[in-house]
Amino acid sequence: MTVTIAEVAAAADVSTSTVSRCFAQPDAVRADTRERVLEAARRLGYTPNRIARSLAVGRTRTLGLIVPDIGNLFFASIAKAVQARARAKDYAVFLADTDEQPGDEAELALTMAKQVDGLLLVAPRMSEDELTEVVAAAPAVLLNRRMDGVSSVAAAGAEGVRMAAEHVRALGHRHLALILGARNSWSSMERSRAARQACEELGLQLTEFGPLPPKFGSGVGAADLVLAAGPTAVVAHNDMVALGLISRFAERGVRVPDDMSVVGCDDTLLARTATPSLTSVSIPLDSLGRQAVDLMVRTLDQPGHRPAPAETVLESGLTVRRSTGPLRTQAAPPTATTTQPHRS
Repeated sequence: MTVTIAEVAAAADVSTSTVSRCFAQPDAVRADTRERVLEAARRLGYTPNRIARSLAVGRTRTLGLIVPDIGNLFFASIAKAVQARARAKDYAVFLADTDEQPGDEAELALTMAKQVDGLLLVAPRMSEDELTEVVAAAPAVLLNRRMDGVSSVAAAGAEGVRMAAEHVRALGHRHLALILGARNSWSSMERSRAARQACEELGLQLTEFGPLPPKFGSGVGAADLVLAAGPTAVVAHNDMVALGLISRFAERGVRVPDDMSVVGCDDTLLARTATPSLTSVSIPLDSLGRQAVDLMVRTLDQPGHRPAPAETVLESGLTVRRSTGPLRTQAAPPTATTTQPHRS
């Protein structure tokens, strides 16, 4: 038999409105009264009605999470962390996948904004004007993208890319390839800037390929272009692209790392289980998800007042595994650093 709020009120010797405030606005009730009500609720087995509580306080206790591709372990890992943290904060999560279609992001976000308390936008590729419209419609936190005036949690992937450049140079490589990610990808543009700066400072020749969809097939397709350009090491936009490169290299008889060193990005499960295991720029995916939820909840806990946008930057690093190794045949270093973009 379902226990009612009136029965809890009678057991705690308070009004039903006090019981309701204990669950909806606990800070508005005296501590001793609140404890008496909660003890009565536990003893009777009372569970507050989420829908009724939401109507009372004007909140749905739900968050919207929008990702480009849930099949990508990078986004799947973040989604799992978001859901776990939201559940601990008594929030449900609605998940939407744009299937790498940037044109659908803004429309989907605006639709979802009407149904949830706040939006978590993972690596959004919509324009700044579209993002501004979305943020005006509902509280929002960006994950793995930064924009002035919008709260965000991002990893300093540029640090990891620089570490990757230093790593391959220490192994004797002097010509590095970089596989860019999707067009309008903030993280891809950040990594490109970091790679160019690092290569200029380290005296490495850099050849860029892309932008390309961040998928296994893009690595397969780019592998022949990489081989034709002559680098001896390559940094891929993510682990899936790196594995596509390795697959095609194997078909061409190019050994990794003996003939070509390969570095991925994100350090997902794929990097640890690949053959050979993949050196990868490590991103704290769990922390990205958890801190984004915490930032959103802090915002929602201040009804009627939107706090100043907060920006959290997490450190990245480099996990060295078997896909990188010393240059077998030393070649004379180039006389000057050059960047040769390849567009597709």
